[in-house]
Amino acid sequence: MTDFFKGISYNLKGLALGLRTPKLLMLGLLRFVILLLITIAAAALILINYQEIMNLMWNQPQSAWIAWLWHLLSWLLALLLTAIAAVIGFLVTQVLFSVLIMDYMSQIVERRQTGTVQSPPDVSFFKHFFFLLRQEIPRAVLPILISLVLLLLGWFTPLGPALTVVTPLAAVVFLAWDNTDLVPARRLLPFGVRFQLMRRRLAFHLGFGLLFLIPFFNLLLISFAPVGATLYIIEQETPVPAAAPSPG
Repeated sequence: MTDFFKGISYNLKGLALGLRTPKLLMLGLLRFVILLLITIAAAALILINYQEIMNLMWNQPQSAWIAWLWHLLSWLLALLLTAIAAVIGFLVTQVLFSVLIMDYMSQIVERRQTGTVQSPPDVSFFKHFFFLLRQEIPRAVLPILISLVLLLLGWFTPLGPALTVVTPLAAVVFLAWDNTDLVPARRLLPFGVRFQLMRRRLAFHLGFGLLFLIPFFNLLLISFAPVGATLYIIEQETPVPAAAPSPG
């Protein structure tokens, strides 16, 4: 339970540091704006054409007794497509933009805490960028796939009530890992090794990601999450000094 509450604490600690540090504040707001713009653009593109999508599935009936059902399904389809657009916007933002913004925020925090940024020598910018890009794809796609599998199991098996709780918790664990993985990925550790590191710190990731379930506030937290996650990783790597022997 200690690691769980530590996860909540580091998420808030990272947000506080990000808001009072000019460079981190600028980068966090930049990430937030990019995410917002891409999500709005994707949602607008889908919603403009959702009526045609509905008509492909079911033409509007002439009978007033059935038309109300058509309109209800039409609004439900609009909500579903908006949610899909938000997911697509998040994935596009993560893979194409956030991989650099998040890594740069993490570097600022690591340099601030330790005085330097540990990374393999003689690695060019492009090699580093494409390595991070390859790592971001499974980190961004994996939570979506697992959430979809759990959602389908909830629909078609008796496990629905339990999976209703498990599905969002699994998603926030992976969202938290997307941030704590920045430092190990920058050091070019293999994907399997980094995944095992996440599994050993599962309680921390659950606590760190739990706050992402708060509507609207989660957008701000996600924007600055690399800060708190890097603070935690750096602390885990820093040995605790031994207590001085008591006199006498």
